[in-house]
Amino acid sequence: MRIIPAIDLIEGKCVRLSQGDYNSKKVYNEDPLEVARMFEDHGIEHLHLVDLDGAKAKKVINYKVLEGIASTTSLKIDFGGGIRSDEDLHIAFNSGAKQITGGSIAVHERDTFLNWVATYGVEKIILGADAREGKIAVSGWTSTSELDLIPFIKNYLEESLQYVICTDISKDGLLQGPSFELYTEIIKACPKEQLRLIASGGVTQMDDLYRLKEIGCEGAIIGKAFYEGKISLKDLERFISEQH
Repeated sequence: MRIIPAIDLIEGKCVRLSQGDYNSKKVYNEDPLEVARMFEDHGIEHLHLVDLDGAKAKKVINYKVLEGIASTTSLKIDFGGGIRSDEDLHIAFNSGAKQITGGSIAVHERDTFLNWVATYGVEKIILGADAREGKIAVSGWTSTSELDLIPFIKNYLEESLQYVICTDISKDGLLQGPSFELYTEIIKACPKEQLRLIASGGVTQMDDLYRLKEIGCEGAIIGKAFYEGKISLKDLERFISEQH
């Protein structure tokens, strides 16, 4: 299972929110590049970079930070937040993203999103399936759609998509553990040989990572647990080396 630390960006700074609430913002570092280099120094190969300003503005804003991290580290970055148009997509890839995550676009403009999958390939495009009480949430989690989570994911898997990042918003940033039941349910409902499920939200301790791996998640995103010192870089380094 891949370990994917998250850097969430507001005004170019490394921040965390709780349950997507912008009023709960806490700045952890003024320099996201410094944080990214720390991850790289401890054997981490992947990074989940989220443009929270972009999610709110409905267009990519913090692409210069992406560019800085991509050009000076070897981290494989998946970038999300505000990718709503072909232009946003080009900006993200030209700035060094290896993958992009589309959430709101996959809800509101299905044809555009499927066109991206067809054009760039299933390795490059991730479905952002963020849920509140079983329904898909959009626009930086500021609103909830009427779409049910599991049928939404299955529908895209039928179109050959593979990578899915699923966040249970009720768990995000609260340090109370991930939504194990939800991830088990998704994995049971979807074709095992195809789905690459990335768990996001609620990871609090190392045991959570071992459980997510056991369930069958392909990756796990870690945010607040690292920034609040619940999980150390040494812990993550150990977890990664155990798998090799």
